[in-house]
Amino acid sequence: MSTRPDGFYDLADFTRDEVRDLLALAQRLQDHPEPRALTGRILGLLFMNPSLRTLASFQAGMARLGGSSFVITPGQGTWQFETRMGAVMNGSAAEHVREGIPVLASYCDALAIRAFADGKDLASDLAETNFNGMAALSPKPVINLESAANHPCQALADWKTLDDQAIPATGKFVLSWVNHPRALPLAVPAATVHMAALRGMEVVVLRPEGYALPSAIMDKARAAASASGGSVTETDDADAALTGAHVVYAKEWGCTSHYGDAAADLALRSELSHWQVREATFGKARTDARFMHCLPVRRNVAVADEVLDGPRSLVLAEAHNRMVVQMAVLHRLLAGRQA
Repeated sequence: MSTRPDGFYDLADFTRDEVRDLLALAQRLQDHPEPRALTGRILGLLFMNPSLRTLASFQAGMARLGGSSFVITPGQGTWQFETRMGAVMNGSAAEHVREGIPVLASYCDALAIRAFADGKDLASDLAETNFNGMAALSPKPVINLESAANHPCQALADWKTLDDQAIPATGKFVLSWVNHPRALPLAVPAATVHMAALRGMEVVVLRPEGYALPSAIMDKARAAASASGGSVTETDDADAALTGAHVVYAKEWGCTSHYGDAAADLALRSELSHWQVREATFGKARTDARFMHCLPVRRNVAVADEVLDGPRSLVLAEAHNRMVVQMAVLHRLLAGRQA
């Protein structure tokens, strides 16, 4: 299924045709359910950070395929986990991932991990140091539920949503920064810009000064665009970005010019409350332009009610498609696999 036979880490492990093949499987499972495909299979879900859609959609998807799952949220009903290698464990954490992850993996057929960015060291977060370190400890296939700089399951669901809405593969896709009370990780914007580029779209990242996406993320997206016939640009010019847009995808992320500096980020974003998606935002877009956001979303901070509740909004379709595409991932990884 991927250049990594040990799980589902990154949409960049796939060619465009391989993604389309996986989406075709998702559609087939949606149209023709296989309620016994994963009978006897167990999915372990390790959440180092909170979740709503990811947790519920994976549990529901596994159940719809006939399998079962268990959920571990360290510090809530289990020991707190230490993730630092070489740590002197004289604090609150009682269990290290070096033991915890192999133990959990021994109970299941695949282990899915969510581990957000530390938000302090940009190079370390872009290198996926924390997630990759934990994934390497699992002898079973690993699924990325969102890491420091990636969210492949969300990206796959967004691709399916674009297909479901018959939005052209060559259409204009605007990823727009929007305001939030605090800095958020780069995982969704990184995965989203890569997804749209790999699909072959004209991708424009619209963001204020100080919030440019790191070159590693943009270079990865441009490589995908080069392979698929798409393009990737970045600007702070809203009129130029939004003109002719088929899709406006809103997302919040932290200041990259002062990464890890909460005070500098807050000072910069305090002047950016007008970076909110409203119906007027679509004035220069196509009349049939659609709106997307991965959720959760701060209403009337990042996006106005009139957009979220209006006919342009695809946010609920995106959320539903999380389960649909993840069922395809689970099926491809585990159906027919020897227990």
